[in-house]
Amino acid sequence: MPRFYCPAPLAAGLALSLPPGAARHVQVLRLQPGDFITLFNGEGGEFDATVTRMGRSDVDVEVGAHHTVEREAARAVHLLAGITANDRMDWLVEKATELGVASITPLVAERCVLKLKGERAEKKIAHWQGVAIAAAEQCGRNRVPSIHPAVTLAEWVKKAPPGERWVLSLSEGTQPVAQVLGQAPKMPMTPVTVLSGPEGGLSPAEELAALSAGFLPVTLGPRVLRAETAPLAVLALCA
Repeated sequence: MPRFYCPAPLAAGLALSLPPGAARHVQVLRLQPGDFITLFNGEGGEFDATVTRMGRSDVDVEVGAHHTVEREAARAVHLLAGITANDRMDWLVEKATELGVASITPLVAERCVLKLKGERAEKKIAHWQGVAIAAAEQCGRNRVPSIHPAVTLAEWVKKAPPGERWVLSLSEGTQPVAQVLGQAPKMPMTPVTVLSGPEGGLSPAEELAALSAGFLPVTLGPRVLRAETAPLAVLALCA
């Protein structure tokens, strides 16, 4: 059944118009009045709904029963990921959402090819949030990961959330991610922020700053993974 994100209060018996993005998707699928869909608003669970009217650019639905279904990962993993070039960041956001990431903060690192400022940065963040919404609709998640504004490492540290901190590193003395996971208690699992660099990795100064900020250096093995691949491997291990 088609699933759509509807960021509005939802309740059984409520009649409403879908937001523009969801309405366009319904029209692309050529759904008709009487067809059934699923709605979720990111606040937990999902709702049955029925299309009641198809306009030229708007779609009306009636909300049905609520189902307390959650498909979230056991551990909340927050990515602090170096901004990658071209469409690689889109791919990272999409796949990270499918793998259960709790949030993504784009990192403005020294070696980032793509530099974001001002209006361009705002448009990129909005675009990536849209990618996350589409991925959540597709994969069955009922909560959409937040895509936070891009920051430098120093800016992130000033407002750092609680929880564990890991930095992906190829330096000597790192612990394998699987080993760190094996040492963690089963429940409850502490949230973790995973720091990964852009193409070319973090600079020596950034890695030193991360260690000074309490990040535990971890590794995925001896092979050098692409900037958009490494954080996804961590998410897969944590899923």
